[in-house]
Amino acid sequence: MTVPSSSSMQRYLTETVRDIPPSGIRKFFDLVSASKDIISLGVGEPDFITPWRVREACVYGLEQGKTTYTPNSGLLELREEIASYLHKSFAVTYEPSNQVMVTIGGSEAIDLALRALVSPGDEVLVPEPSYISYSPIATLSGGKAVGIETSAKHQFKLQAEQLKQHITPKSKVLILCYPSNPTGGAMTYEDWLPIAKVVEENDLIVISDEIYAELTYGHKHVSFAAMPGMKDRTILVSGFSKAFAMTGWRLGYACGHPDLIAAMLKIHQYTVMCAPVMGQIAAIEALRNGLEEKDQMVESYNQRRRLVVKGFREIGLECHEPQGAFYAFPSIQSTGLSSEEFAQRLLQEGRVAVVPGHVFGKGGEGFVRCSYATSISQLNEALDRIGSFVSKFEKAPI
Repeated sequence: MTVPSSSSMQRYLTETVRDIPPSGIRKFFDLVSASKDIISLGVGEPDFITPWRVREACVYGLEQGKTTYTPNSGLLELREEIASYLHKSFAVTYEPSNQVMVTIGGSEAIDLALRALVSPGDEVLVPEPSYISYSPIATLSGGKAVGIETSAKHQFKLQAEQLKQHITPKSKVLILCYPSNPTGGAMTYEDWLPIAKVVEENDLIVISDEIYAELTYGHKHVSFAAMPGMKDRTILVSGFSKAFAMTGWRLGYACGHPDLIAAMLKIHQYTVMCAPVMGQIAAIEALRNGLEEKDQMVESYNQRRRLVVKGFREIGLECHEPQGAFYAFPSIQSTGLSSEEFAQRLLQEGRVAVVPGHVFGKGGEGFVRCSYATSISQLNEALDRIGSFVSKFEKAPI
């Protein structure tokens, strides 16, 4: 039997998949995994482990023999907890029976939403810099991703005028992610009002990724779905990875209009059927009794946030103050290097891994993403190394 070579195998792949580049974050993660003495500020993952009470609930569930499929939309008990949590925390109300579905992480929820909504040629608006998956998933869904560049001048918040300028008759979906990965930008009620007006005037559907909603500093998260008139236009996506340190459990959810959730559920039931039951059992415990541990993690992130922002500014790198998530997004333009060159050389010469800003889309060039979800001692060492590295460069004209 003749085995096709790698090059000949490529011809079987769809043009769409061939043209999508691999993840820029994953590339740096792989480099770090293969090297020693590197401090990684690259991957967006809590350095805490899942609280014991949550892990214990999972173990106890297994001991009771809870190992079967669940309903496609997830355990009703979990959907009820999700609905209760969203109502108490963010003043949005959903009916657990038909407006909430449990997914394999927030990522699956976004994929399902786009596949349910996007027809060939539809445009998907994505404020950038943004989480790296939005535009590729929009493309894989048959749509056209349209980046909207946000800027440090506005703390990377989407401006209504910018949104208007990018809307065409083909615009259908707007993807929002606040608090933002990678910038840490967050939106207030007043920030959302003009955006909601544009959304309504142009009949857009919004996918609001609120995975970092619990990680805010000095203010409370405002859900876009809670804005007047926006609930039925919004698919609220979230999950347990960031707030409860449950990245490896891969458990998320989507909430929205019953017709949208029913459409997403059709795709979900034909592809993954349901999320793993043991993760769902753990998630029930996280929502019922894990919020206190979550608060302790947020306080720790806040301390690190202040340390990192102060450190970057002392080094001479401009850095806006992130209001949410656990990322700093300092400018490296004063070094005269591109963000890719900076990240590569810092990795090789300073043994610190960061992610170049250009992988997050428009407006990311000239910045790097640094996750501060690591220990204070590691952050101090990383700042020392970055300071030594940056001192090699004369300040470039800004």
